[in-house]
Amino acid sequence: MADAVRTTALLVEEFGVAQITPVRHAVSRGAAEAGLAGQRLEDFVLAVNEIVTNAVRHAGGGGTLRMWVVDGWVVCEVADRGGGIPRERLNGAGLPPSHAISGRGLWLAKHLVDDVAVSTGRAGTIVRLSSALSV
Repeated sequence: MADAVRTTALLVEEFGVAQITPVRHAVSRGAAEAGLAGQRLEDFVLAVNEIVTNAVRHAGGGGTLRMWVVDGWVVCEVADRGGGIPRERLNGAGLPPSHAISGRGLWLAKHLVDDVAVSTGRAGTIVRLSSALSV
């Protein structure tokens, strides 16, 4: 018999523009309680904040955030109901040009956490951010 996966729910929140700051604070508290600390905590919170802000600005004004701990990882999933992320934003490995007024959120998130997974299409986008609790 296989070992059971140990999962702990930390946060489930609907958000819009008015909730960006309260959600960021809730993510910070939850991730700290889960065991992230120092720069890793700050990086995780910043990455989540970038993705939440993207959902508000570019994908219909809001979405749903879920955060949990599973097998030594803190995971945060941000889902929106926008029209999807353009392919060039997903595949671009480099930093957007300095004159660009947007396009850095997903790029930044990919550099701040251990893993980023994106599922996107016409019905919306789900971005899953994960950081190991011990490195």
